[in-house]
Amino acid sequence: MIGNGNESEVGSVEIRRVGAAGYCDYGALLELIVKSFAYMDGVIDPPSSAHRLNLAGLKQKALDEIGLAALVDSRLVGCAFVKPEASALYVGKLAVAADMQGHGIGYRLLTEAETIARNLGRDMLRLETRIELAGNHRRFAAWGFVKTAENSHPGFTRTTSIEMCKRLP
Repeated sequence: MIGNGNESEVGSVEIRRVGAAGYCDYGALLELIVKSFAYMDGVIDPPSSAHRLNLAGLKQKALDEIGLAALVDSRLVGCAFVKPEASALYVGKLAVAADMQGHGIGYRLLTEAETIARNLGRDMLRLETRIELAGNHRRFAAWGFVKTAENSHPGFTRTTSIEMCKRLP
């Protein structure tokens, strides 16, 4: 497993697909996302789209995208949603429980995303992170992502997010 050397791995992390044949506790999934994105409140502008997510929207997201749930001893500790694009696999709503950060959970989710990308014939992962979240920029860079663009949300004249991509071997 490739990491940045600052992660201690947790044994027996199970990655399951979200949906009817996989992980289905949408309430726990929504709670994880909302709690994991809460630290951004008052830091990023515009506010995170996690605030607009509800159970119905999350269930629809699981139908429209590929949801991944990370479990340790049957406890939900992380998630991500990935969506095929023309030349990349987009990674969104990557979340890890606060008490499990630094244990390789995010990396395991991204490793699964890489496998999905390859199986779908994509040679790149793509994500977006808010401009204010420098810690996220460093973490994604440590995982092999590079900044590829600066973007603005509708109605903003300043950069509000950056795009980062990782080419897959």
